Amino acid sequence: MQSLICLLSRVEYPIDTSYTPDENFKRWTYKTYNFTIATFWTPHLVKAKEADPNGPTNSGLFSLYLDEFDEKWTTQIDEFDYLIISAGHWFYRPSVFYENGRLVGCHYCLLDNVTDLNKFYGYRKAFRTAFKAINSLENYKGMTILRTFSPEHFENGLWNQGGNCVRQRPFRSNEIALEGDNLEFYMAQVEEFRVAEREGRKKGLKFRLLDTTQAMLLRPDGHPSTYGHWAHENVTLYNDCVHWCLPGPIDTWSDFLLQMLKMEGGRSYEERLGSSDRRIKVR
Repeated sequence: MQSLICLLSRVEYPIDTSYTPDENFKRWTYKTYNFTIATFWTPHLVKAKEADPNGPTNSGLFSLYLDEFDEKWTTQIDEFDYLIISAGHWFYRPSVFYENGRLVGCHYCLLDNVTDLNKFYGYRKAFRTAFKAINSLENYKGMTILRTFSPEHFENGLWNQGGNCVRQRPFRSNEIALEGDNLEFYMAQVEEFRVAEREGRKKGLKFRLLDTTQAMLLRPDGHPSTYGHWAHENVTLYNDCVHWCLPGPIDTWSDFLLQMLKMEGGRSYEERLGSSDRRIKVR
């Protein structure tokens, strides 16, 4: 006779425990499970402000203080066990770079007498500062997870020059390579991550890499193109080949993360077990 055991878990809706009415900074708490999830809006990771809502490309002009922490999130993470950090396509927008309180250059700002550096310069420095902030916190003991760069899939032009993404199936692995901007963004953040990981290890902090870049590179079919709106809305949108609005590709991020957490749980158990064995041997 075969017996079946059914494990029941309670379905619970979270309550809003946000500390601010700003919709970019939200917290939800599942009281029964003593579990809180939060979002912190920091598209540039560092201290930043919008200098011009239009800018040279009508997508804004931003002042980025590349060596200054964004305290809107760095002062809020001490109590969390896991921190997932990511940033990417906002660095395409025109930006003016400041370091040590002075203007050092920009990315496509078209301002007179300002050195045009590039978006990768700002991107690398922003990640360096964000990781430095994490490693400098006295009370933060959580695990930092970097979700790697998410490739775009514009074809036959840029986003504002007729580019589109109309493929209806994934690429095969031999049909596309990680190159150009996608590769530069990916390498910049991973290299800064490795440096921060070494520094964090000295303080007993854990860093993990949630590497989704190659998997997402193969999924041009996951973008909304011009269809990123409700069916009843009569609107005309630009071709969106950056965001992931179709089911499938982005769902794998959660699968990857869950597997990482499971592996981390197993690793922690083995570490605790190993510590117990050592104590027994010492006795």
